[in-house]
Amino acid sequence: MQKNPDLSLYIITDRLLSRGRSHREVVEKAIAGGATCIQLREKDITTRELFALAEDLRKLTRERGVAFIVNDRLDIALAVEADGVHLGQDDLPLPAARRLMPPEMILGVSAGDLHQAREAQSLGASYLGVGAVFMTGTKADAGEPIGLQALSSICHSVSIPVIGIGGINTANARQVIEAGAAGVAVISSVVAAADIASAAREIAGVVKQALASPGQKGD
Repeated sequence: MQKNPDLSLYIITDRLLSRGRSHREVVEKAIAGGATCIQLREKDITTRELFALAEDLRKLTRERGVAFIVNDRLDIALAVEADGVHLGQDDLPLPAARRLMPPEMILGVSAGDLHQAREAQSLGASYLGVGAVFMTGTKADAGEPIGLQALSSICHSVSIPVIGIGGINTANARQVIEAGAAGVAVISSVVAAADIASAAREIAGVVKQALASPGQKGD
């Protein structure tokens, strides 16, 4: 498992947005374009199917040196020796997850406000997925966007990496990093793009340049 993985361009899979392309094709092209972390998010298949898919993507990401995170399903993450799991506010409680996980395994947690962010950090989160930063149609339960000011407040109130999520694209990724985030999580801007590698490359370039600017917390 990776220690201190690069989460700067964090791509989340979405079968419904991928234009009929397989998860593997999407992930391969995203990595070719500069994705540094892949999260498998898949809710509507059987556990056996999810395991097979996760096992395949685990092999691919390991070969390419990219971090691999499984959304929600700690059992699958453990079974395929993923680098980590990402849990939402309604998923397995963090203390229970930490008891089951190897100490080096990454525990990502969704946070929509400062209270959730601080609590997740205190309970052992490795990083936070914070948002939705901007308006997004990808996640039905994302709620109203929190905006850059709230993101900045969270980034500067915790010591673990914060990854901005929700409505992020080439045009606004720099603002997310400038707010203090260590990376951006992207779904539709890459997964739904006609040219996945090119879309990932554009956002990766913006993020890399922003992180290289003086004074960035993500340094």
